[in-house]
Amino acid sequence: MTPSVNNNPAAGEPATRSAGATKRDSPADEADFGFIRVSVEEKQALVDDVFEKVAGRYDLMNDFMSAGVHRIWKDILVTKTGISAKRPFRHIDVAGGSGDVAFRIADRGGPKTHVTVADINNEMLEVGRARASKRKIPGRIEFVEANAEDLPFPDSTFDAYTIAFGIRNVPRRNLALSEAWRVLKRSGRFLCLEFSTVDVPLLDTLYESYSFTAIPAIGKIVTGDGHPYRYLVESIAKFPDAENFCNELSNAGFRRTGFTRLSGGIVAIHSGWKL
Repeated sequence: MTPSVNNNPAAGEPATRSAGATKRDSPADEADFGFIRVSVEEKQALVDDVFEKVAGRYDLMNDFMSAGVHRIWKDILVTKTGISAKRPFRHIDVAGGSGDVAFRIADRGGPKTHVTVADINNEMLEVGRARASKRKIPGRIEFVEANAEDLPFPDSTFDAYTIAFGIRNVPRRNLALSEAWRVLKRSGRFLCLEFSTVDVPLLDTLYESYSFTAIPAIGKIVTGDGHPYRYLVESIAKFPDAENFCNELSNAGFRRTGFTRLSGGIVAIHSGWKL
């Protein structure tokens, strides 16, 4: 793990979207789907298809791909929220349909914590609902089908916002980040766990080879289809490096932005505050 890197521009409002704006405010009409350019609408449909295919074994595949290390990354993410069982806490986890992060938040926060899981993919939400039913956490976790670019929640609703391995699948990141800023309370924290740029010599070459060769092959064995994981690997390669993503957070209105690289830069946890 490397130390956090901080960026602290002057306070201000989001540059990309005002509260209550709609998806139509964005002039962008194309987005990356892996290594190809498609329309925004096509990307959303293609991403939906990817996650419909892998929903049932999504978390199992994460275990195989990361040798279980994704669990440690998510534990660190939850710790950074500052959640405490001593006070009421309203949390939103976006693109977290399977509930993997939400359950950690609920367990850490206890009975005073309420977690909203927002995901655009109903198949992923069904996986989360089934898991929640088995865990018997009545009333403390709700699952909502929602688009990260246009969340159906009032301004200043949540104490913290997390998104784990989901932001790179959003067609218009600027809208999603602006929505994150909008639904957070003042002094609320944004946290994003995402694949990043490996910064260790030799590890970068090994990681690239593993990603493009082994991950689609493992995906085919575990889920029966390797094509979704070819897209996921390509989407990682197209995602901005940590410094540039921090700039996107600042443009969305977040302050005291920064990131912490984990596992040699394989992933990074990005953070920002609504001040």
